[in-house]
Amino acid sequence: MEEYPEELRTPPVTLISMVGCPEVHALISTHLLSANPPINTLALPDLSKISLFSKKLDSDSNTTTSPPSSVPVILKRHWLLKHRTRLPSLLAALFPAQHVFGDPAQWLRVCSDLDSIKTVIRARNIKLAIVVLHSDAREEISEDRMIALRKRAEVDSRYILMFTPNDSSELKNSIGRLANTFAELASTYYSDEGKRIRLRIEKKSVSSVELIVRYCFKVAVYAEFRNDWVEALRFYEEAYHTLREIVGVSTRLPAVQRLIEIKMIAEQLHFKISTLLLHSGKVTEAVTWFRQHKNAYRKLIGVPDVIFLHWEWMSRQYLVFGELLETSTKNHQSISPALLGSSAKPLSEWECYPAYYYQLAAQYLREKRSALEIAASMSEASSEIDSTSESVVPSVYVGQFSRLLEQGDNADMLPLSDEEYMRYAVSEGKRFRDSFEIIALLKKACESYSNLKAQRMGSYCGFLMAKEYFAEGDISNAMQIFNSIATLYRKEGWVTLLWNVLGYLRECSIKNGNVKEFVEYSLELAALPVSFGTGIQRDPGPAGPANLLQREIIQKEVFELVNEGSRLPSNERFNSLKITGDKVLHLDVDLVSPLRLVLLASIAFHEQTIKPGSSTLITISLLSKLPLTVEIDQLDIQFNQSNCNFTIANAQKPQSIKFSGVQQRRMEMSPSLSLASNKWLRLTHDIKPDQSGKLECLSVIAKIGSHFTICCVAESPASLDSLALCTSEESTETLPIKDPILAFSGLKSSQVEEPDPEVDLCLGASGPALVGEIFVVPVTVISLGHDVYSGELKINLVDVRGGGLFSPRESEPYSMETHHVELLGITGQEGENEFQLGSDQIKKIQQSFGLISVPHLKSGDSWMCKLEIKWHRPKPIMLYASLSYTPHSDELHSQKVHVQKNFQIEGNAALVLSHRYLMPFRRDPLLLSRNKQGLESDPSESLPVNEKTVLIVGAKNCTEVPIRLQSISIEAEDDALESKGSVPDGNSELSDSSLLVPGEEFKKVFTVTSNMNISKIRPGNVCLRWRRDLGLKEQSMSMQTVTWAVTKEKLSDIIVELPPLVVSLECPPYAVLGDPFTYHVKILNQTQLLQEIKYSLGDAQNFVLSGSHNDTIYVLPKSEHILSYKLVPLACGSLQLPKISLASVRYSGAFQPENSSSSVFVFPSKPYFSTCASTSKGLELESAKDG
Repeated sequence: MEEYPEELRTPPVTLISMVGCPEVHALISTHLLSANPPINTLALPDLSKISLFSKKLDSDSNTTTSPPSSVPVILKRHWLLKHRTRLPSLLAALFPAQHVFGDPAQWLRVCSDLDSIKTVIRARNIKLAIVVLHSDAREEISEDRMIALRKRAEVDSRYILMFTPNDSSELKNSIGRLANTFAELASTYYSDEGKRIRLRIEKKSVSSVELIVRYCFKVAVYAEFRNDWVEALRFYEEAYHTLREIVGVSTRLPAVQRLIEIKMIAEQLHFKISTLLLHSGKVTEAVTWFRQHKNAYRKLIGVPDVIFLHWEWMSRQYLVFGELLETSTKNHQSISPALLGSSAKPLSEWECYPAYYYQLAAQYLREKRSALEIAASMSEASSEIDSTSESVVPSVYVGQFSRLLEQGDNADMLPLSDEEYMRYAVSEGKRFRDSFEIIALLKKACESYSNLKAQRMGSYCGFLMAKEYFAEGDISNAMQIFNSIATLYRKEGWVTLLWNVLGYLRECSIKNGNVKEFVEYSLELAALPVSFGTGIQRDPGPAGPANLLQREIIQKEVFELVNEGSRLPSNERFNSLKITGDKVLHLDVDLVSPLRLVLLASIAFHEQTIKPGSSTLITISLLSKLPLTVEIDQLDIQFNQSNCNFTIANAQKPQSIKFSGVQQRRMEMSPSLSLASNKWLRLTHDIKPDQSGKLECLSVIAKIGSHFTICCVAESPASLDSLALCTSEESTETLPIKDPILAFSGLKSSQVEEPDPEVDLCLGASGPALVGEIFVVPVTVISLGHDVYSGELKINLVDVRGGGLFSPRESEPYSMETHHVELLGITGQEGENEFQLGSDQIKKIQQSFGLISVPHLKSGDSWMCKLEIKWHRPKPIMLYASLSYTPHSDELHSQKVHVQKNFQIEGNAALVLSHRYLMPFRRDPLLLSRNKQGLESDPSESLPVNEKTVLIVGAKNCTEVPIRLQSISIEAEDDALESKGSVPDGNSELSDSSLLVPGEEFKKVFTVTSNMNISKIRPGNVCLRWRRDLGLKEQSMSMQTVTWAVTKEKLSDIIVELPPLVVSLECPPYAVLGDPFTYHVKILNQTQLLQEIKYSLGDAQNFVLSGSHNDTIYVLPKSEHILSYKLVPLACGSLQLPKISLASVRYSGAFQPENSSSSVFVFPSKPYFSTCASTSKGLELESAKDG
């Protein structure tokens, strides 16, 4: 499409001209160009240039290069360019206001200029507009002068415009009026011109059919100038159909040139019609129109001598329409092929895609190249062609050529005969190399098909492109494309197409002198499943016809080449291919290689498990699709255990057997190693593995001759897939092994069992592990028959429930460890140097993993180590111990023996700590923070200021083993607040270590004091030192060697506050039956406010009481109010005093004394006491010092 001139490729744009006042031309032109639709401007500085629009001047310029008048014409070559760049539709005359409204001399000059303008434009029917430039909008305008100006210019008053470029406020409006007026006049011009020419067509006052084509074309162009696309399309189609009627009728030119002219004009008309249809979104109509266009001219090939011009023209039609279709589909949605066409003539699947047209464009260009080569070879006087073609130039009319005859300063255009034109066409065709353009077209088609996910069509175009590269000698690009196409053809199973591609690849390898690639492509060609031909091949390619005979020829050529070695090949085509010296040509065949057709190796072990040192059978099955029998000299069978490798030699070729002195390999002889076509060659041999583990056959290397080997990856019969390209080929033998069980279940690997260990591994542990203690697990290695060399003991700790031993929480109280269970160290047995792995070294591996070397042990010896494991959280674990050793001192050739044992260990919590605070006896403060805790769920404790509170800490044994306690204490935190409140530690060591049996609880008492000026106390952590009771071993153990475990628990923070009210209960320590006593309730107000208290006293069945039961009292600031009651006990024993409830109205707080503080013991008679000291077992009381 780039070959077309710009005026044809782009839609027409209105052209106007401005003359006079050049200082405002740029301003007006810029605005008109940005308008919608845009308007091009031809600016003339003064009236001296308007002669360019003179019709006489235009006709004079045409006569200088026109052919003789006896030759009719259809379209002028530059007519469209003239109307777009040189012939305006409107002339805008710009005059300054002072010239129009000034003195009479200036007015006369304006009148003279107008007369000159009218004289020039009247012959062209160019419209006229007058623009008067004002320097100031407030200038006075003479109405009389304006009327005189309109009459002189002979224009309507609408087309005399005032323009004020210096007034920014009016500039936008005035320049907008200019644009609208210019567009209106330009549209009127193009409409009048179209009507004038259309009237000639309608009156049928046309002397020739050629003029009808010309007039229809001009009317369509004028309609395009007015953006009337419907009328433009109608007249372009009318011109196209009229032109088709000229074929075979017109005789105004020689036959060849007449057809060339008609085709070129038809090409322009078709381009215009397709552009209008596609840009309006009518893809269906555009594709249908193109089909009609190519069908109408496809058979108009003309004279056979220049048939290449027809193919070139057809190629250009497909190329241009493909580019138009590609451009339009980017702006519109893609159209489904099913929606295109009609029921009578449905369109094909690809006719709506640009790739289809690019492909056919390349195809017709190839036809043109072939026809041009024939025409060039048939031409006789090449020197004459070269001399005459230089003077041939395009004529001023579309599709015509003339000879330029220069005589001095004069130049004449002479007509050409058909013979002269044909020589010129052949000469011009030889100047260009069509291969590059063909490659570009095929590349565009391939990319377009790839975008449509049409790989098969894209590959076909790629194949054609690679053939062009091959013909041009660009072997590198050709091989790259051929290889990618061959991959798809192998996948799809297209044997004939693959045959053709491999033939080109084979020729490329010959040109590159690459022996390995030549052998690979040749063997694949020979192994393709073609028997007696695959149909008629128009272009079999360099590989020849695809049949069995050609396959045999190719196989013979390959094996002759590889067997000749350093000798010169018998075929001269292969002189560049040579195996030099002692080099061996080696081919690798893997699971996805196309050479699996050439040689396939299947390996099957007869047993799935093998004892070390015992023999087992293995079957090697080989299959080849080559047409001729292949004689193999020897086979090398390779395993992952090198000591099992062996060689199978052909007994018929003893001279080919070579022994290596470096490594002696087991040699087996076979009567014959002849591999017939499409028949399995089965060989069964025994092997004796010595090493345990997986024994797998890796590859089979077939040696053919002295310079050629093929290495095939071993495949299992059970996993053997059908060969590509061979699924439809009949085969008498389909199973690689005759035994059907092995054929469907046989594997290319077997498991060699480990030798039975003669070493025992014992794990011992006493009872469950306790959280916090260092739990020792003895591990004993006992040699029962094997010597132990290079022994390694691996220890792994695994969570029984899964999830790992690592703590998922970022921070946990009382412990900085991140593992629930941790392997601290491994200690050797007594008598040796103790081996201890530091914690840092273990962490470098893993805290749940340990590794230790086991010393050399003889048969009957034993060795023991101890594992030190610590639990930080209750969790059951599985302890895995794995021992690996060699029973012989030769580590390189000795097999490792493994012994594994596991043992589950429960990790339980040893002690459960608890604590509680006790207020002073029968003294209850009103703590406001406790009321807030009930609403906010704050776990902090609250204590009154300046009061002594008792803290009781309990430790309960929750295990099934006795535990001995060493001490219990409270340790302050490092960041604890320094305040006057404290928890005295006292003597934390117990006088005698306490023994706690399962379920027993030990308690210890502390005193908490708090003074003023503090808001919170951090008591710290309860620290408990303990160990497991060892029973009878306690007496023999030294206390210095005993390790005590530590359990810590954080005490919650204590909020210290001043209670506003304190209630104290006072009554005798005991009472006597029937004797009255006084019961006092004291309410202390510690605030500066008057407190309103509501109280109520409940009845008690065991007492007779006197006093107020319900009332409201007021307690003065910093004072105490006492409620007194007389009580007479009516029963004996521990009796509950009448319950009193108090409520503070101000604080909305209520409190009631505890039951323990509101009880008294009643004796039947007055008792008599004697002084004595007693100690309660299991309870120690510590008094704290004041302050």
